[in-house]
Amino acid sequence: MPRFRFTPQKHEFFELFAQASANAVEIARLLVELLDRFPDDGAVLIGRIKEREHDGDRLTHEVVTLLNKTFVTPFDRDDMYRLAGAIDDVCDHVDEAADNLGSWGVERVPQKARSQAEVILKATTKLDEAVGRLEGFRDSSDQLAALRELEDEGDQLERDAVAELFASTDDAKVIIRWKDIHERLEEAVDALENAADVLEAIVVKNR
Repeated sequence: MPRFRFTPQKHEFFELFAQASANAVEIARLLVELLDRFPDDGAVLIGRIKEREHDGDRLTHEVVTLLNKTFVTPFDRDDMYRLAGAIDDVCDHVDEAADNLGSWGVERVPQKARSQAEVILKATTKLDEAVGRLEGFRDSSDQLAALRELEDEGDQLERDAVAELFASTDDAKVIIRWKDIHERLEEAVDALENAADVLEAIVVKNR
């Protein structure tokens, strides 16, 4: 049986979430670099993204382990699981997109994909800022509003990217490869919006 901590481990939880959101920023930065430089240094950058994805898994596991050992948590236990999962999902989707880029014989990266990566980087930065305000439940409405605007931009980019893809080539392999990569990138943006929803709920509940 796990030994429960009856004293709230408040700072430890907030520090783990801060590390997780900072890791999401770094994996997004590496994605931007990968799509800008590909195929140059592709294998190296994809490997570094994979390392960051493993870091995200480790941090999520640490949050869950600490939750299972802590009787009194600094805010709603279910919200803590949801926030850890949403941040981890961002890393997972970026890693999957990068992995597909490297393994599917991609030769050219469309500009729309680079734009999607830029949106992910901007959104992870806003998420990181909001997570940094979580301790003390400080207002993060500006950061979350900006993040949601970026999610709208990401939605439009994904639709435009797929439309452009079908209009620019008849090569079924290219269409299938890039449609999937565009969708994986959009799923990363959706995970960021999910994290924003969780953060908003946490702040509202703890005012």
